[in-house]
Amino acid sequence: MRLIELRLKNLNSLKGEWHIDFSDPAFLNEGIFAITGQTGAGKTTILDAICLALYSQTPRLGDITGSTNEIMTQGTGECSAEVIIEIDAKRYQCYWYQHRAHKKAKGNLLPIRHEISEVKTGKILEEKKSKTSAYIQ
Repeated sequence: MRLIELRLKNLNSLKGEWHIDFSDPAFLNEGIFAITGQTGAGKTTILDAICLALYSQTPRLGDITGSTNEIMTQGTGECSAEVIIEIDAKRYQCYWYQHRAHKKAKGNLLPIRHEISEVKTGKILEEKKSKTSAYIQ
């Protein structure tokens, strides 16, 4: 599996929308890169976003559910993680999303959306949260 792109929104200290293009020549030509910064800058959140998009959980927080969400940036009403991966020259989009009622910071948490689709065709391969992680694995 090769990471192609990562998009995330309102995860921990990374408020707003963020995008990392791993197909950028800066990543491809160097072969190795480091994620650095001060404590609380969002380094681990980048890894959390990849895990959320793929598995609907993170190593440090476990499963994110419809009743608890410790990863959504405080004061926001929605969060998401999307990763495009490549396996055997075929690209897949893995998407994870959760929002609060009316996308208000104080609203009740609503069910999580987690799906995988083919990038080329847009065909959704799995969209049931209970089955998506297993399908991706």
